[in-house]
Amino acid sequence: MDFFPLFLDLRGRLVLVLGEGPAAERKAALARRAGAEVRAARGFSPALLDGAVLAIGAEAAAEDLVALAVAASARGIPVNIVDRPELCTAIMPAVVDRAPITIAVSSGGVAPVLARLIRSRIEAMLSPRIGQLAAFAARLRDETMRHLPDPNVRRRVLEQAFTGSVAERVFAGDEAGAEREYRALLAPASEGPASERPAATVFFVRAAAVDLLTLRAARLLGAADAVVHEATVGADVLELARRDATRIAAGPDAAERLVALARAGELVVRVRPGADQAEVQEREALTEAGIESVAVPAAG
Repeated sequence: MDFFPLFLDLRGRLVLVLGEGPAAERKAALARRAGAEVRAARGFSPALLDGAVLAIGAEAAAEDLVALAVAASARGIPVNIVDRPELCTAIMPAVVDRAPITIAVSSGGVAPVLARLIRSRIEAMLSPRIGQLAAFAARLRDETMRHLPDPNVRRRVLEQAFTGSVAERVFAGDEAGAEREYRALLAPASEGPASERPAATVFFVRAAAVDLLTLRAARLLGAADAVVHEATVGADVLELARRDATRIAAGPDAAERLVALARAGELVVRVRPGADQAEVQEREALTEAGIESVAVPAAG
């Protein structure tokens, strides 16, 4: 990772934009959308940085851009110089804005056109109302916490809501109907400790490398409580799991581990390079234990 990803709260804070032209105007407009106060200037002088929390240079004289980068770095102020990654301590990413959801895509300044293309693909995948879904969840957060103190149960209920009919109602503008359905999910999920709830499904993901994963497989890895994997599965695949998910290297007792994890109410993803006889045996053991298993094949 060449740059540490970070979101800044710029509301009411000063951002210096040096230069004039379309690129400088776009950067200034983006800062204002984030609530910043913009100080625009054509040429550089050190006093322009007084009180600034971020500095941006675009379409100014080369010597002014270099001077801005040096002075801002000396003061510890993040600085972005358009099309000059060697002068940057901060990168302006391609942004998907679905407030309060914000997605940033960066190439570290080396391939901004590629970053914008990736952003376009992400935008095409997301509902224009994904921000309303986030606001819906925030509005019901306290109620959710009261009903579902167990974080694993809470995570699964939220995942069900965000991927099912609750989300579809929000996207359709029917928030009253979404609330009714969401509260119907809360009540049964809050009954009894995890040991008394039905066992979770075990998902068998077949892919040895990240570029062979389907969108469904990637989503399941991101939601899993436990990932049981072969040693031959690439580290890039395992990186898609949550940071707090349990990662378990499969051994001779893999079937027993899968049964125990599922009975504990864990959402389990079993990652293998492909289907084989060992998978058949593991799925048979799950079936004998009364636990459902689902195969998620690799991308074609």
